[in-house]
Amino acid sequence: MRPGWVAPKRFSDSMTSRKSPSAGFRLPFGVRAVVAVGVALAAGSVTADELASASNLVPFQAPGNEASSKAVQRSAGGSAPDSSRIAGVALIAQALAYEHGEGVPKDQVRAASLYCAAARDGDAEGQFGLGWMYANGRGVARDDAIAASLLALAADQGHDAARKALQFVGDARGFLPDCMQPDEPVGSDVPQAESVDPFADLPPAKQKIAALVTTLAPAYAVAPRLALAVITVESNFDPKARSPKDARGLMQLIPDTATRFRVKNAFDIRDNVRGGLAYLRWLLSYYRGEVALAAAAYNAGEGVVDRYRGVPPYPETRSYVQRVLALFGNEHHPYDAELAAPPPFIAPR
Repeated sequence: MRPGWVAPKRFSDSMTSRKSPSAGFRLPFGVRAVVAVGVALAAGSVTADELASASNLVPFQAPGNEASSKAVQRSAGGSAPDSSRIAGVALIAQALAYEHGEGVPKDQVRAASLYCAAARDGDAEGQFGLGWMYANGRGVARDDAIAASLLALAADQGHDAARKALQFVGDARGFLPDCMQPDEPVGSDVPQAESVDPFADLPPAKQKIAALVTTLAPAYAVAPRLALAVITVESNFDPKARSPKDARGLMQLIPDTATRFRVKNAFDIRDNVRGGLAYLRWLLSYYRGEVALAAAAYNAGEGVVDRYRGVPPYPETRSYVQRVLALFGNEHHPYDAELAAPPPFIAPR
């Protein structure tokens, strides 16, 4: 970012409302509705738990002002809210309130902290909001590399405005801010593999799948138990499973991953397992046999793991990693060092 450059309208085609209200600009209806929620939260008149239990809380919209409510729609996932989405919406709403001083004293430091809390949980709008503040030095010291890293995280989740914004901050990537780092490592207390096999007493339909995995896994140098752990957490052995993000089949391959590992039909059991095993083999090589990192990347993508230089603090990903580690029973796995060069943060072993 060149000296003196100011991020254009928070890089967004619809967020001109980021201008200070004191300049005579009135926030659009959709954003004012979000700010109203933030004011209520900041004043203590409503709690996040109360919002989470309010089944009538949906992404804000107003006739003719659809664009102005994009921030809330993105944070809420554009679908019926659950408690995690509501928590993200609540944090973004509070951040907006403090950023603009709408109903509460203007406090950009606190706004940045709230954006960071949402970003830490994997909320793309929070990552975008915090990236914008780092790009402009609002509430935090200006840092183009951190801004780029945050915007890249949001862009990886399909945030269109973040993707457009990356062209303004360059290719440099920095460490993520301290507020987004995990409080403690995942899997530090995982026991070694026990003699009891958690997959020994599967029902017949699952036994058939487990037998296929056991047959195919050695060709990919992947322990069958690790592959079965991933299948359990990903789809619970449902070959027809399909996620809201279009992850498909037993090992929940998204279209890009399926293409990358030459999977023609992700709903075909054998084809899906082969693709998932190939991906696991690559991840184990890339992360030098660190199962926690490989599992985190399988769930959130290796780009996210690399930017965090470890398991990201996203609750979903950390829970995912813990479940895989518990089922597999070991933090390390043999790997083929020739298959992939490790990321810079992996120490040579």
